[in-house]
Amino acid sequence: MFSVDAIFVPQNRMRIYQEQLEVRSDGRGTYEITDDIQAKIDQSGLSNGIVTVFVQHTSCSLIIMENADPTARRDLEEFFNRIAPEDADYFTHGSEGSDDMPSHIRMVLTRTSETVPIVDGKMRLGTWQGIFLFEHRRAPHRRKIWITIIGE
Repeated sequence: MFSVDAIFVPQNRMRIYQEQLEVRSDGRGTYEITDDIQAKIDQSGLSNGIVTVFVQHTSCSLIIMENADPTARRDLEEFFNRIAPEDADYFTHGSEGSDDMPSHIRMVLTRTSETVPIVDGKMRLGTWQGIFLFEHRRAPHRRKIWITIIGE
């Protein structure tokens, strides 16, 4: 047995709020952006709806991941180092260096967007969930992330 809480929002009350977030990475790794996204939700004035987060790059991605124990993220990074290693002799694409093609593969295996429900002004993430930029390149980058909030 289960219960469902439903909120009906008439169409004429729906609003859209969009803003870009720039995240600077120090190179390969995970960078939590949960609080940055929540700040944009707070600024929007919308309290119920959804937030979609989209990264405009092909060598990084977005993930919802364990945010309490950093060893979970280190294990994730080690896993990706093994399945998409640098300097593999079977890669032909490498115009930006040996981490170029592995970064594209890692992006394809993860996601470039995430969507989370918003209820009473807060994202409905699970207890140990956070939203992260997953940087796949060795060098520091400035990543552009679009946040779109639809709701009331």
